[in-house]
Amino acid sequence: MKKPAVLIIDDDPSHLRIYGWIIESVDLEPVTALVTYDALDLPDVDVDLVLLDYHLKGRMTATEIAKLVRNQYETAPIFVLSDALMMPDDIAPLVDGFIRKGDPARLVETISEKLRNAV
Repeated sequence: MKKPAVLIIDDDPSHLRIYGWIIESVDLEPVTALVTYDALDLPDVDVDLVLLDYHLKGRMTATEIAKLVRNQYETAPIFVLSDALMMPDDIAPLVDGFIRKGDPARLVETISEKLRNAV
């Protein structure tokens, strides 16, 4: 049986590794996409859920990336990861939820619940 795949989008390679380890720890398949100053290369694989960092250093905003992600992975829920206290208004209509950074237990709980409800 194929493990559910979680796409992690961030501009910091160390964050991609850390979130990848968290995803692996609960027997999910991490798929990473690094946002560079000029580009984002979305992988051509099926994903079951997307984690999108909100504060990105580059030309593309998280809102623009959320639109691209929604086009490519139409059915995958998108969750914003951020240090902010609440969901930023500009991206709220494009995503399915908000997870505050720094709480791995809540991250795992939210992902597990969403994937369990999707089955």
